[in-house]
Amino acid sequence: MPAEQAEAAGPIDAFRSFFALRRDVLVLSIAMFAFSLGFQMTSRYLPEYMTALGASGFVVGLYGTFGNVISAVFPYPGGAISDRIGSRYALTLFGFLSTLGFAVWLVAGQFDAITVAGVTIEPWVWIFVGLVLAQAWKSFGLGASFAVVKQATDPSRLAAGFASTETFRRVAFLVGPVLAAVLLELQWNVSLLSPILGRMGDSFATNFQYVLLVGVVFGALGTLIQHWLYDASEDTIGGSFAGIEQIRADLREMPAELRPLLVGDTLVRFANGMVYVFFVLVVTQFLEVGFDASFGFLGSTYAVTLSPAAFFGILLGVEMLVALLVMAPAAKAAEYVGLKPVVALGFAVYAIFPVVLIYAPATETAMIAVFAFSGLRFAGLPSHKALIVGPAEADAGGRVTGTYYLLRNTIVIPSAAIGGYLWDYVSPEVAFTLAAAVGVVGTGYFLVFGEEFEAYR
Repeated sequence: MPAEQAEAAGPIDAFRSFFALRRDVLVLSIAMFAFSLGFQMTSRYLPEYMTALGASGFVVGLYGTFGNVISAVFPYPGGAISDRIGSRYALTLFGFLSTLGFAVWLVAGQFDAITVAGVTIEPWVWIFVGLVLAQAWKSFGLGASFAVVKQATDPSRLAAGFASTETFRRVAFLVGPVLAAVLLELQWNVSLLSPILGRMGDSFATNFQYVLLVGVVFGALGTLIQHWLYDASEDTIGGSFAGIEQIRADLREMPAELRPLLVGDTLVRFANGMVYVFFVLVVTQFLEVGFDASFGFLGSTYAVTLSPAAFFGILLGVEMLVALLVMAPAAKAAEYVGLKPVVALGFAVYAIFPVVLIYAPATETAMIAVFAFSGLRFAGLPSHKALIVGPAEADAGGRVTGTYYLLRNTIVIPSAAIGGYLWDYVSPEVAFTLAAAVGVVGTGYFLVFGEEFEAYR
């Protein structure tokens, strides 16, 4: 996007900038919307689904750690596959695999425990299998998307440039959980599908399978859209993959300015990783907060009652609504105060949110306020991305980004398993309090040692 388009100061301006993007980036972003919608309306509920399938809190933590492993190792082989078969076919392949992953989650509830060579395979094991597939599409565009924005945006407008595309993508993060909440509260009576999806006795698990079915539909649509509309004829991102030696070289050549950011960011993300998969369980099982209120309209009174699971979807919608409202203005503010203060604000919210949530009163009002507060952490996201890719050379944005996330995500891998152990064998309060302490240390480190990007000084 041109520099003048990147001066988005609000969500509407961010959307205008987004729709001015080139066709290939626009098509990729629309596909990203479809997959993000499917992933967000399903993945945030998977811990609850797993417990309905018999998984313990520690197993849920292992699921989170397994997801961290995938996030760390997928981008490099994803790039290698893309270089080998071409962007268009790689996108189609990854989209198909992600859709297949949603389908595996869908049918997981139909399996009984089976024993193979004396080893019992529980139904929740298929959630792990589905995750390997469902995250396939995300393996393609991380470094490439960073590089596109860097190449098309003036250095002093990087945060605003990222805000434009990030705002559009985050709409899926808003719509997905809210749509899931609606689907979870519907009384399903579809004779064609009930024999397939109505097998489970748990009402949440049964209704959640309909949510997963919608996720499959969105995944299929995203795959078809990108296959037929994406034009890779001018795609110059990503040369041939040079293997482990290339990774080592990229690690050695990482800009020195990124190291304090990487340390602080890794600590903050490690803290978040300890508890992230348990947010839904805090609302649905630990605090057990649903929604029950009456509203008057035109002389009539209407009662609205939501189960804790459905209310969690609404809370995620509140969180993302706040995020959409603050990202673009915060990116604009960074042009005056610098990237570092805005990034530090996001880190601080990440850090203290676990204790704010776990010790919050078990009321609807408190939960809405807590998740609205959580939305503020996204204020620093565009500035954070700009601070990562800003110091990179003009033609090295993708490699620098990939190296940064490879290091961070690799170190964060065990976080969810540690959080799961504390949740199951110590207490949820200890798990969330310790996570907050780690996050505060990371935020403090960045405040003391973090460096400002030259263009924003």
